[in-house]
Amino acid sequence: MNRYVCKRVNALADSSDFVMTLRFISQPCVHMVCGNEVIRGMSLFIILVLFRFVLKWKGKDLFELVCRTLGLRETWFFGLRFDVKDTVAWLKMDKKVLDHDMPKEEPIVFHFLAKFYPENAEEELVQDITQHLFFLQVKKSILEEEIYCPPEASVLLASYAVHAKYGDYDPNVHKPGFLSQEELLPKRVINLYQMTAEMWEERITVCYAEHRGRTRDEAEMEYLKIAQDLEMYGVNYFSIRNKKGTSLLLGVDALGLHIYDPNNKLTPKISFPWNEIRNISYSDKEFAIKPLDKRADVFKFNSSKLRVNKLILQLCIGNHDLFMRRRRVDSLEVQQMKMQAREEKARKQFWEKALCCFGELRKCQANPLSLTSKSQDFMVTICIDFAVAPPGTFNQMERQRLEREKQLREEAERARDELERRLIQLQDEAHMANEALLRSEETADLLAEKAQIAEEEAKLLAQKAAEAEQEIQRIKVTAIRTEEEKRLMEQKMLEAEMLALKMAEESERRAKEADQLKQDLQEARESERKAKNKLLEITSKSAYSVITRLLPKRSPMAFSNISTDDVTSTLVILNHAGV
Repeated sequence: MNRYVCKRVNALADSSDFVMTLRFISQPCVHMVCGNEVIRGMSLFIILVLFRFVLKWKGKDLFELVCRTLGLRETWFFGLRFDVKDTVAWLKMDKKVLDHDMPKEEPIVFHFLAKFYPENAEEELVQDITQHLFFLQVKKSILEEEIYCPPEASVLLASYAVHAKYGDYDPNVHKPGFLSQEELLPKRVINLYQMTAEMWEERITVCYAEHRGRTRDEAEMEYLKIAQDLEMYGVNYFSIRNKKGTSLLLGVDALGLHIYDPNNKLTPKISFPWNEIRNISYSDKEFAIKPLDKRADVFKFNSSKLRVNKLILQLCIGNHDLFMRRRRVDSLEVQQMKMQAREEKARKQFWEKALCCFGELRKCQANPLSLTSKSQDFMVTICIDFAVAPPGTFNQMERQRLEREKQLREEAERARDELERRLIQLQDEAHMANEALLRSEETADLLAEKAQIAEEEAKLLAQKAAEAEQEIQRIKVTAIRTEEEKRLMEQKMLEAEMLALKMAEESERRAKEADQLKQDLQEARESERKAKNKLLEITSKSAYSVITRLLPKRSPMAFSNISTDDVTSTLVILNHAGV
C-alpha cells in the first residue's frame, strides 16, 4: 500500500455519515474526505487523506485504506456506497474501482456506511469507533424518518444523544436554550403535538438529567439498544411483484427476508428467517425462496431492474453469512479485539474515576467534609499507588507500557498477517467447498425433481392400474349380470311358452264354450219365441173374453176387425187400470 498522510481536523464525529471523494488529477491521486462538509450547521469530523491512487486498485484496496485511516477493524459491517442513476450500489471488493458502472464525472463520491446491521449491538460491536459510526448512522436515519420511531422513544433517544455529546448533565452549564440549535427529534414527531421548542427541550432535559453517571460511549450504546428494537431498524426495502403481479415490498435484514404490504412497512405479511431458508435461487429477474420444509410453497418474486436484483442478492448473501458467523465460535481476531476492548474500557473507567476523585479533592480544600466514603477509599488507593512509587517510576512505567503495547501490536500484526493468509486459504477452500456444495445441491435438486417426477408417474400408473382393475370388475359384474339376465330370459321364455300353451288350450276351451253358448242362445231364443207365441195365444183369448164383457154387445163383424196388437194394447191398459 502506498504511503499516505492522515490529518484529523476534529476529534469528535458529529456528522451523520462519511463521504469519500475521489478526484483524478494529472498524476493518479485521490482526495478522500470522510464526513459531510455541511450537515445542517453541525460541527465537522473530517479526515483528509492524501495518497497516490493506483489505477489498478481493486475495491478491497480502497476499502482497507479507509478502514485503516479510521482505525476500524470490524470491517465486515461496512462498505463503500455510491449513487448510480436512480438507485444505489456498493463497491465490490474483488473488482477494480474504475471498472464499476458509476458516473465518471469528477469528483466520484463514495459514502462510507454500515451495509449490514448487528442483531445485538451490545454483544457484537467491540470497538468504540464501530459503535460511534453505527450511532451516527442510526441517528441520521431516525431524524430523516427512514426509521419510524414513536414519540416517547424519540424523546428518550434524543436525551441519550445529548448525553453522548455533552456528557453528564450540569444545571450550571446546561441552562435553558442550550439545545436550541440541535436537531434531536424527527419533524413528524414535532408536528404531531402542539408544543414549543422550549417545551420539547424541557422534556428532553428531564430525561437527560436521569442519565447522570454514564459515559458517552455508554450513552451511545443505550441509544443503539433502544433503536435496534424499532421495526424498521436495519431493514433494506425493495419494490417487488409476486407471480400474480401484485405490488409488494421486500425487506432484507439481519434476521431474514420479510414481505410487506406497500402501505405498511412495520408489520410483515410473511417472514422467512435465515435458518428456515433452504436456498435462494436467482435467474434473470426472478427470485425463488425455497423453505427448508419441502411441503411449504416456494415464494417467487421479481423486480423490474437488474441492478436492484444484484443488490438484493448481495444483501442476502452478506446477511446470511453474518447470521451463520454469529452462531459460531469467535475467531482469534475477534477474541483479541474483545480482550483489548475490555482492557481499554477498564483503563478508561480507572482514569475517569481518578479524575472525578481529583476534582472532588480540589473541592474538599474548601470543605473537607464533602467527600463521600467511596471517593475517599478510591483516592486513598490512588495516593498509595503514587506514594510507593519512586520519582520517575510512572514515566518509566509508561515507557514500558508503550514498549509492551508496541511489542504486542507487532505480534498482533504478525498474527493478523498469518490469520489473513490462513483466512485467504480457508476462503479458497470454502469457495471450493461452496461450489461443490452448490453442485451437490443442484444435483440433489435435480434428483429430487426426477424422484418427484418418477413418484408422480408411479402414482399415475397406480391410478391407471386401479382404474383398469375397476373396469375389469365392472366387466365381470356386467358379464355375471348378462348371464343371469340370459338365464332369466330363458326362464321367462319357457314360462311364456307354457303360458301360450295354456292360453291356447283356454282359448280352445272358451271357443267350445262360446259355440255351446251360441247353441244354447239359439235354443233359448227359439224357446222364448215359442213361449211368446203361446203367451200371445193365451192372452189373445183372454182379451177377447174380457172385451166382450166390458164392451157393449156388437155384432160379430165388429170384433172380426180387431187385430192382435189392439188386443195387446188393451190388455196393457187394463193391467194398468187394475182390472
